[in-house]
Amino acid sequence: MGRPLPAIDFTMVVACPDRGRQIAEAYEAAPVFEPSAIPVYKAFIRETVRQFQLLTRPTWRGGLGVAVVLSWRDPHAKAATMLDELRERRRLRIYMTAACGNPHPYLADHENDMFRAVHDAFGHAATGSDFGPDGEEAAWLAHSYLYSPLARRALTTETRGQQAALIYGNQQGFPPPQKLCLLPAAFSELTNVTFRGAAR
Repeated sequence: MGRPLPAIDFTMVVACPDRGRQIAEAYEAAPVFEPSAIPVYKAFIRETVRQFQLLTRPTWRGGLGVAVVLSWRDPHAKAATMLDELRERRRLRIYMTAACGNPHPYLADHENDMFRAVHDAFGHAATGSDFGPDGEEAAWLAHSYLYSPLARRALTTETRGQQAALIYGNQQGFPPPQKLCLLPAAFSELTNVTFRGAAR
């Protein structure tokens, strides 16, 4: 399931506005349904399912024993409450796709929900990252290490792409439509990230 998480201080990861605007522009220009992206998304789904199984499998069977609960409302205004609940109760509540009014053109709702769960667990919770621009960038980077290079292209669309469109795009503050598309490969490169103190 990807490569081991490297010794990175994820608190030092920062969002780069210039890169963010480039990603937002690419996401907004991409079609809603790009057939050539289907093989990438098939790999992404397979790998997401394996991560979800690890997350929810009982500890006595080698899993993490987390109970994932679907919510009709956004259950966490702050990442800290999600982290506390996950740590103290082994429970992860996620805002279910069916309640968002923004369906994915390719992923089934349950597949999208599985992805939301593993991204919150292995992206945000694993690094202590919040839901702000820097936290989302750190969560993308951390979660990227659990995907193959192929599937990481879809992960980048689903996280970096959508977040950039939300923060830097033409409809700032409004969730962009979900898409089956691939951004330029450079945006999926693990070295294409900025750390605090480095030139932006």
